[in-house]
Amino acid sequence: MLSKEDYLTLDAIALGEGIARGDFSALEVNQCAVERAQEINPALNAIVHEGYDAALARVKAASPNNSSPLAGVPFLIKDLSPAAGLPACFGSALFKDFIAQNNAKIVQRYVDAGLNILGKTNTPEWGLTLTTEPVLTGACRNPWQLTHSTGGSSGGAAAAVAAGVVPAAHASDGGGSIRIPAANCGLFGLKPSRGLTTIEGTLAECWSGLSVGHVVSQTVRDSAAFLDLITLTTHDLFANPLLAQQTVGTNPSFSDALKQAPPAKLRIALVTTHPTGELIDTEVLAGVRAAGKLLESLGHSVEEQPHPADHSRAASAMSKIIGTHVLQSIQPRLDSLGLSLDEAPVELSTKVMAKGGAKVTASDYVKARDSLRRLELAMHAFHQTVDIIVSPVLSKPPAPLGWLNMNSTDLKDYAAKFSQYSGFTAFYNGTGAPSMSVPLHSTSTGLPIGIQMSADWGQDALLLKLAAQLESAAPWPRRAPL
Repeated sequence: MLSKEDYLTLDAIALGEGIARGDFSALEVNQCAVERAQEINPALNAIVHEGYDAALARVKAASPNNSSPLAGVPFLIKDLSPAAGLPACFGSALFKDFIAQNNAKIVQRYVDAGLNILGKTNTPEWGLTLTTEPVLTGACRNPWQLTHSTGGSSGGAAAAVAAGVVPAAHASDGGGSIRIPAANCGLFGLKPSRGLTTIEGTLAECWSGLSVGHVVSQTVRDSAAFLDLITLTTHDLFANPLLAQQTVGTNPSFSDALKQAPPAKLRIALVTTHPTGELIDTEVLAGVRAAGKLLESLGHSVEEQPHPADHSRAASAMSKIIGTHVLQSIQPRLDSLGLSLDEAPVELSTKVMAKGGAKVTASDYVKARDSLRRLELAMHAFHQTVDIIVSPVLSKPPAPLGWLNMNSTDLKDYAAKFSQYSGFTAFYNGTGAPSMSVPLHSTSTGLPIGIQMSADWGQDALLLKLAAQLESAAPWPRRAPL
């Protein structure tokens, strides 16, 4: 019999192995997850659409023949990806009570692997901001300090994992939305390379490839195992043949990569200045420098230097691309309801983004894509002499709830706060390079601070191996002490 206390100590791989060995049943595991969710979610508001009864019924009826290492493990889906039979609201009142009829492709991969979906997690409207406080479902609270933000946009996923409801949960990242909540909630979060993972059947083709799906997790090995589930091959639509061949040819799987020797001496650039000149909190800087010393102690070469590329160019191009996709995502719903954008029950920042998207011409769009491609090539050249870039994830520790209001009428204040707080993560969505948040530091009051580490396009296995090396050298708490 699996106790709830034992459940909280096991990551997804350990749960899957225990189920396969017969140490405990998938039903016991899922009952523990549901009990934990019912106990803790009222305080967190991490899970906004519950499917507990259906999940327990499903696991009772599941075939015991699924060979996936994660078969029977409980799981949660971010409410930006449709999961059949569950609401798909995208954090927006515009889609209130909308029920998905089919799974997104990434969700189907999880289902095929035998993961048992318990429900959907909280997200800001359309995933458009750095906190998770949507008008529709209300604020998600950080398990480490309930008065503070989880970050966004995968805030519900991060809160649920940090609280021990599930050991890993689906997340997505179009500007930092895996890395930021991971940083704020003391978790590991990898944004995979563009072209590595499935994007079919998800919202607006994931902002033309700016956004990618994966998980936030308590352990690095879980992240690798979940990445194996969604990695594309050259036979998949939207797969990048070069990256797929490189990944499969170099390592049979990302999980196998972690069994190899730790990375040899890496050349690491340590970034301690904000790309656009904003101030960085002293505790955040202390965390980045401590990470640099830790990396040096592991035999890597670390040199402090400014970031080599112009982040403002990426931000300008991405805003045009995202704006057009936001408009594309909501326009069919507006048409079906007979509403104009001004009449629609969407938050003010969403309206601003959509209206901006309406002004983007085809020429503007192509120029934006070209601009990002040039940055991608420039970064590839930079990485011929530098393996890893280490920087903050955010310029400050987790913000208090209410500090960044997506529905604020003071648009200048909102934009200024957004720019000051962020600035490090979205660049890698623009270039398509892999980037991760590693939970290596915390504030004097106990709030987590994640450290961002980024590599050249296609070097996902290298990042995972480095993260595993850091996890072994400086283990982090697996969950918040709730």
